[in-house]
Amino acid sequence: MEFLKYPTGKFEYDSDSNEETLRKWITGLEELPQRLTELVEPLNDEQLDTPYRSEGWTVRQVVHHIADSHHHSYTRFKWALTEDKPLIKAYEEKDWSNLFDAKTAPIKMSLTYIAALHTKLVFLLRGISNDDLQKYYLHPEGNVAVTVKENIAKYAWHGNHHYTQIANLLEREGWS
Repeated sequence: MEFLKYPTGKFEYDSDSNEETLRKWITGLEELPQRLTELVEPLNDEQLDTPYRSEGWTVRQVVHHIADSHHHSYTRFKWALTEDKPLIKAYEEKDWSNLFDAKTAPIKMSLTYIAALHTKLVFLLRGISNDDLQKYYLHPEGNVAVTVKENIAKYAWHGNHHYTQIANLLEREGWS
């Protein structure tokens, strides 16, 4: 069950990561929209409404979750880069994923949004300085400081994490 939930492992951040690793994270963010679209666009509604694991979200919910989560991440990047140690607002991702839109909306809506959002995000991230990478926001759960660099790593992992959950389902079901 743990492998189905975390097929790429839980997020771990190495603050000593180098420029090459940073480039790989940003490239991963750049490539996610196309990879995700190619993975899920061929699926029919029955497949989209299949949970990626027992008691997990459906593929449709995962796609909409990526859009919602990366939207929040983009805003967090902007706050960290423009404000002094901003305290962000967390959101209840499980509740968001149980809303009508996450359960029923066509995935094309979120795929299009993810593509546009990631285009803006990657453009922003490729233009920031090393000093900007050290700026941070505070997460309200424990007032934990999250640097821009760590957030890049987190969301590169996050996209790949959910992509892999879906890809593993497709392989298990023989849909790939």
